[in-house]
Amino acid sequence: MTKIFARFMKDESGATAIEYGLIAALISVALITGATALGSSLDQKFTDLSTTMDTGKAP
Repeated sequence: MTKIFARFMKDESGATAIEYGLIAALISVALITGATALGSSLDQKFTDLSTTMDTGKAP
């Protein structure tokens, strides 16, 4: 029984899969954050452009 437990403790293949999963999750969060920031910036630019076209005046 102790040999089986010792072999189980030495097996690290599951730990590697978990690490890759955490890295993928971190990259996903970074991409979502960047896309949200870019989307907000583009929304503001198009709002400014729309206002400028409605008033006929350049900022």
